[in-house]
Amino acid sequence: MDMTRSPDHGDLNRRAAYASITVAALLLGMKGYAVVTTGSTAMLGSLADTGLDLVASLATLLGVWIGAQPADANHRFGHGKAEALAAMFQVVLISISALGLAWRAIEEFLGGGRPADAEAGMVVSLVAIAATFLLLGYQRRVIRATGSLAIATDHLHYSSDLVLNLAVIAALALDHWLGLAGADALFAFGIALWLGWGAWGASQAAIEQLMDHEWPLEKRERFLAVVAQHPELKGLHDLRTRTSGNRDFVQFHVWVDGRMTVTEAHRVMDEIEDKLLEAFPGVEILIHPDPDGHVDEAALGPEDLLAPAPDGTSPALLAQGALIRR
Repeated sequence: MDMTRSPDHGDLNRRAAYASITVAALLLGMKGYAVVTTGSTAMLGSLADTGLDLVASLATLLGVWIGAQPADANHRFGHGKAEALAAMFQVVLISISALGLAWRAIEEFLGGGRPADAEAGMVVSLVAIAATFLLLGYQRRVIRATGSLAIATDHLHYSSDLVLNLAVIAALALDHWLGLAGADALFAFGIALWLGWGAWGASQAAIEQLMDHEWPLEKRERFLAVVAQHPELKGLHDLRTRTSGNRDFVQFHVWVDGRMTVTEAHRVMDEIEDKLLEAFPGVEILIHPDPDGHVDEAALGPEDLLAPAPDGTSPALLAQGALIRR
C-alpha cells in the first residue's frame, strides 16, 4: 500500500486506537452483563474476545505511539517496528483466547449445558454489531491514510467481531426458539476456530515486517519503472527494499558513465531521488553509484534490473521474486 506520509499520521493512528479502546470498554461491560444473565458459552467467547480486544487496543495505542517517534541516536531507522511488535502481541492474545474458548465449548457440549434469557444476549450482540460497524468505518479511513500495520491488525479483530456477534445471535436463537441443544457450544467452538485462523493471518504481515521482507513484486516493478526514466543511467542492480511501520526503505546500486565527476554523479542521484519521491512519497532512499561495467560478484543481485524482457518486465527481478517466494 502506497500513500503520502505526513506528520499527522501518528495523530490519526492514535485517534483510531483511542476509538478502539472506547468501543471495547463499552462492549466489555455490556457483554459481561449478558454472560451473567444468559450463561451462554458463545457469549462468553464474545466477552473473552472483547476483553482481549481492549488489551490489544491498548497495545496498539502503545505501538503506534512508539512507532511515530522520530529516529534517534539509538534507532537510526526510526521506531516503525514497534507496530509489528504490537501486532504480534495481539496475535498471541487472540491465540490464547481461541484455545480457552475451544476448551470451554467442548466442556459445555459434553456436559449438556444450555443458555438462558436469550433475548438479552441477542440485544447486546445487536448493539455490539452497530458499534463495531462505526468503528470499522473509521479504522478503514485511517488505514488508507497511514498504512498502519497495528491499526490494520486491530481492524481485523473488529471485523471478526461482526461474524462473532452474528454467531452468538444464531446460537442463542437456535437454542431458545428451536430447542437445538448443543448449538451454543458448537457455535462457540466455531468462533474459536475463526479466532485462530484470524490470528494466523494477522501474524504473517507482522512477521514479514520484523524479518525485513522485500516489497511485493508489482511495487518493485513500479519503482524500477521510475528509475529507468533517467537517460544517464546504464543499469541498476543489488536492489533491496523493506517496510518498517508506515515507512518504506530502499537501497540500490546504479551504473553510470565512469568518466563522470563526483559532482555529475551526485546530480544524477539527486534527480533520481526527486522522481522517486514524487511517485513514492516518504520513502527513504540510499543510492550507490558504480562505474559502468563494474560488477561486485559478492552482491546479492548483480544482474541489471533495468534490462527488460520482451513483455516489458525485468527478468532479473522476476527471478529475485521467485527466490523470495521460496
